[in-house]
Amino acid sequence: MKVTVVGAGNVGATCANVLAHRDFLTEVVLLDIKEGTAEGKALDTWQQAPIDYYSTKVTGVTNDYSKTANSDVVVITSGLPRKPGMSRDDLISTNANIVRSVTENVTKHSPNAVIIVVSNPLDVMTYCAYLTAKKDSSKVFGMAGILDTARYRAFLADEIGCSPKDIQAILMGGHGDTMVPLPRYTTVAGIPVTELVAKDKLDAIIQRTKVGGGEIVNLLGTSAWYAPGAAAAQMVEAILKDEKRVFPVCAWLTGEYGLQNIYLGVPVVLGKNGIEKIIELRLNEEEKALLQTSAQHVKEVMDVLDNMKEQKV
Repeated sequence: MKVTVVGAGNVGATCANVLAHRDFLTEVVLLDIKEGTAEGKALDTWQQAPIDYYSTKVTGVTNDYSKTANSDVVVITSGLPRKPGMSRDDLISTNANIVRSVTENVTKHSPNAVIIVVSNPLDVMTYCAYLTAKKDSSKVFGMAGILDTARYRAFLADEIGCSPKDIQAILMGGHGDTMVPLPRYTTVAGIPVTELVAKDKLDAIIQRTKVGGGEIVNLLGTSAWYAPGAAAAQMVEAILKDEKRVFPVCAWLTGEYGLQNIYLGVPVVLGKNGIEKIIELRLNEEEKALLQTSAQHVKEVMDVLDNMKEQKV
């Protein structure tokens, strides 16, 4: 099995490194536009193999998409990272052109590949890749919910004083400040989180989760990479091992949750065919309202993409 990661920045390189450590792939191709960057990081990861005991070959290439041919999954991380004071939406014009070009190139060489988008603004860049790839939406989706739930679960683990392994959670909506964490569907080893965390503290954790990406941007001066890279790798593994894992994923909705023609975070089953099924939860009125608000925000940015002169599909 072969996976391509486009973009050898912090997120892409982390994703490739985590996939190599999982040791179930024949090859990971790491591609970047900057001369030598992908080659150097790939070589460093391959030299790590004798230490950490994995056999997956990591190959770095500069802008040569022929080396990505016949990939089973392609992860797109290309684009400008956020800087302090910059919203995800500020990135749309530049990153849309990048994602469009990358998608055209990878689909040319790997027409059957599943495409996972990580580039920001996530929901809209996934939409851009979908329009460009011209393939079934079950094969083109975005990584956001796994990262957002990981942040939520990590914060809860700190508050409760337990292992994050025992926390299960679902978030929905857009990847950003309007995401919708769902305490009603959050458990700790099967125990409802509301029995373990007071409402005011839970509300504070939810708010911190919503701006979790911005918190790291303010601390580091750039976007996070360890958790996002690992989250994308987890999606790849679920697909290629046909694990039928249930994850929150940025998926194309065609009526689910009363929403039409929009990419939004919802729980899905991931397997060898990509998105095998979208799971519809029975949301209460408050949750429905929050999801509608998030969807409206995403739709507004999607409209910006649709209205861009460069968008010709």
